[in-house]
Amino acid sequence: MKHYWPLWALLPMQLLLAQLPLRAQLPARPQLTVQGRIIDRQTQEPLENAVIRVQNGKSTLSDIQGNFRLPVKHPGDSLVVSYVGYRTVCLCAVQCCAGEDCCTRGACRQGMELQMERQLVDLRTVTIVPGAAHASFHTISAVDLRLRPLNSAQDLMQLVPGLFLSQHQGGGLAEHIFFRGFDADHGTDVNVSVDGMPVNLVSHIHGQGFADLHFLIPELVTHLDYGKGPYYADRGDFTTAGYVAFRTADVLDKSEVKVEGGQFNTGRAMAKVDLLTGRALARGESAYLAGEAAYTDGPFDWAQHFRRLNLFGKYNVLLSPRTKLTATFSTFESRWRSSGEIPGRAVTAGLIRRWGYIDSTQGGNTGRTTMIVKARTDLGHEWYLENQAYYAHYYFTLHYDPTFFAEDSVHGDQLLQQERRDLAGYGGRLTRHSYFIKGGDLQTAIGINAQANWIGPGSLDHTIGQNKVLDTLQAGWPREYALNGYVDENYHRGKWQINGGVRLDWLGFRYWDLVNPLQPDRNKLMASPKLNISYTWNPTLQFYLKTGKGFHSNDARVVVANRGLDILPAAYGADLGMNWKPFPKLIVNAAVWTLYLRQEFTYDADEGTMDPGDKTLRKGIDLSLRYQFAPWLFGNVDLDFCRARDLQAAKGQNYLPLAVPFCSTGGLDVKLPGGWSAAVSYRYMKDRPANATGTLVAQGYFMTDLAAGYTQRRWEVGLGIQNLLNTAWREAQFETISRMRGEAAPVDGISFTPGTPFFAKLKFGVFF
Repeated sequence: MKHYWPLWALLPMQLLLAQLPLRAQLPARPQLTVQGRIIDRQTQEPLENAVIRVQNGKSTLSDIQGNFRLPVKHPGDSLVVSYVGYRTVCLCAVQCCAGEDCCTRGACRQGMELQMERQLVDLRTVTIVPGAAHASFHTISAVDLRLRPLNSAQDLMQLVPGLFLSQHQGGGLAEHIFFRGFDADHGTDVNVSVDGMPVNLVSHIHGQGFADLHFLIPELVTHLDYGKGPYYADRGDFTTAGYVAFRTADVLDKSEVKVEGGQFNTGRAMAKVDLLTGRALARGESAYLAGEAAYTDGPFDWAQHFRRLNLFGKYNVLLSPRTKLTATFSTFESRWRSSGEIPGRAVTAGLIRRWGYIDSTQGGNTGRTTMIVKARTDLGHEWYLENQAYYAHYYFTLHYDPTFFAEDSVHGDQLLQQERRDLAGYGGRLTRHSYFIKGGDLQTAIGINAQANWIGPGSLDHTIGQNKVLDTLQAGWPREYALNGYVDENYHRGKWQINGGVRLDWLGFRYWDLVNPLQPDRNKLMASPKLNISYTWNPTLQFYLKTGKGFHSNDARVVVANRGLDILPAAYGADLGMNWKPFPKLIVNAAVWTLYLRQEFTYDADEGTMDPGDKTLRKGIDLSLRYQFAPWLFGNVDLDFCRARDLQAAKGQNYLPLAVPFCSTGGLDVKLPGGWSAAVSYRYMKDRPANATGTLVAQGYFMTDLAAGYTQRRWEVGLGIQNLLNTAWREAQFETISRMRGEAAPVDGISFTPGTPFFAKLKFGVFF
């Protein structure tokens, strides 16, 4: 299929990279420059992607350390520094210099440290400037994170425009993800990370790329970064539809204790406490501890008895003036009962109500303990080095029964999935920002990552009543190893920004099968080139083109059984879009996109197998609007269209099951200076085909939520209402061949998990 290869993928990227040492040797133009570092006044933490503009029209973004450098024509030129949710700062360029006469020497050798103060979001201060491919959605994500009310890590995920979640086996299972025309299962096509550590679990017994975010306490998240498509050199496995990356606070802005309570015996308690004093922060040392406990029975006839416990801690210290060490520890545990998925015909016939159940023995428990150590070092001369190591221990048990008596009409079809794993990884990244190279500046990133997963024992059993095993369908010891490296070049000159990169991924698989003895090793090496170009017409309009190749890995059990065939099916994508501010208070992001997969994979958790499918093509249009009606009133709308088809199936039989053709989110947010806040939001998903022929349809829904709160310096109160209009909706829906007791034969139909009805919750928090 040569016509699917973009021409740029065949260009020798080495030619571009080979010129970098030569460019670095070119003498810099004698010119006046200002440089500095931008930090949060309250936490003393650096602010990445702050916009720095100078009177002559040039602009730049601060890097991950908060540093910036910018040329100016005259010492008296004004400098404007802005960041979403912070007070804009205007100052004279000469103030950025270290000494009284330093600007007369032609360069500022030492910069100032600019401390920015938080304030209400003001979209008038937002300026569109050239930035890396990763920064395309920075403004929208920053606005949403500061304005939208959040109740859980799942709310954080759904801040990504076009991304929807559903739960189908009780509150403790990782949510099902729908994004850009993908039924991405529990993470197969979406790369998820927290603090630089991958969350997706390879060769998971319930789904490839299983991404359980329940260990993330939402009050600790300070940054949300996301990207759509496979266009990012530092993102590899599972980055087909896109990626979502969270960063937790290094330093708390305040300590807090919060309690929440609501319907269905729902309760939650959260505390985050700063452990050190302000003196420690002044010398670069900080530490905090956070915890969360949650419980709910849910609206179901068979009470969930869901409980979750979280503990999270972080410690930062300056090992030297140039090296910062961060150590993070987290652990969580969940237990729950589940009503599972129920056949729609059982509700229609009146056998059970929509909150009922057929098998009361479903449910599970899971837990994850993680340790992360990261060191960031300023090597001087604009070189920075990051080293990160992490370790996690994980366990998972799930009893579930979607088909009832379809396979075994006597004992039933209940299944038990179990696995334990230890995983360890390393990530290293060397970066340099080279200024004034042929009239522009060049950002270079070189990275290497490694991960090892030791899984076992992992098993899939046919059981009765959770305790008795009838048959072992699958059992063994999977092993999966990954090693990758990448080079990413980001060149900015004038209005143009060119980002080119390439990554190499090596994956190794081994599986000791205890049912059908097989012990071969398989491995695969894949190259993934990327090329992204943007043109910033002026501070209100930017066009961009993103192109790249990506992939998601296969399950080790399937790779070994298939003797290594089709281990890493490739994905090729392109986005053509724009960022636009037609009015000072309106932000528009729009894109048309396409994504081609050489082979679609569907994981069947019931059989423990991966179904290799056909070539597929997705095309779509994304539109996001953020508007500030008044200093205290904000609006948001996201519209996402997609056409997803199987390229090798006949017309009318070529639908991709559960691919969402159209979805939308939106709402209004009120933020008053006196402490009052309110928000009303909606989520809409259109009906979608549940099978390849479209003869079964997964019902769409429209839901509305409401939140209100009052916050003072020392305390806050709030009210949250989910499903304000009490819509009867289906959260999860699947084509399932099931058979209830008494039915003569299995029936192919829709099974579903009902969505939350009207649900009110109160909260009260104290700050100190």
